[in-house]
Amino acid sequence: MTTLGAIFYVLAGITLTATALAITRRQPVHAVIYLIVSFFSLAPIFYLLGAPFLALLEIIIYAGAIMVLFLFIIMMLRLPPAGQAPGRFARQWLPALILASISLAITVWIFLSDPAGQAPLAPALASPLAFGRFLFKTYWYPVELASVLLLAALVGALCLGRRDPPADQEGEKT
Repeated sequence: MTTLGAIFYVLAGITLTATALAITRRQPVHAVIYLIVSFFSLAPIFYLLGAPFLALLEIIIYAGAIMVLFLFIIMMLRLPPAGQAPGRFARQWLPALILASISLAITVWIFLSDPAGQAPLAPALASPLAFGRFLFKTYWYPVELASVLLLAALVGALCLGRRDPPADQEGEKT
């Protein structure tokens, strides 16, 4: 195994662990932080695969802008602390373990049986100009729709997190 292969597997392990922790945390802030770790460990994988621009976009857009937006929304909602329901939580592990085992078995089977998965990939470089032209010529509508949906989520979080003044002080406003 080469050094780059070892780095790839270490980063992939960090990404998988952080993502698994993100989806199993009860506290939303902890889940977002683990997701940020996952994004930061995924960016070097893109770089190793010959896509430095996508690695940069991963850090700037996902780990930066979108995760900060998620953190602001979570903080503005002022969610109550998550309680633990041990009976329900214990029952969820068996189906999750079965599905994870099946998924792992299928993944290993695909990697071992597919000769194309064992061949080295040709390096592919994506220039920012080509990426921008492709994105905004082909997918301009979904990009704009996603930006409007993110704006609507932020406005909704602001409305939900807004504190209304107490009823006895409403008449005293000047």
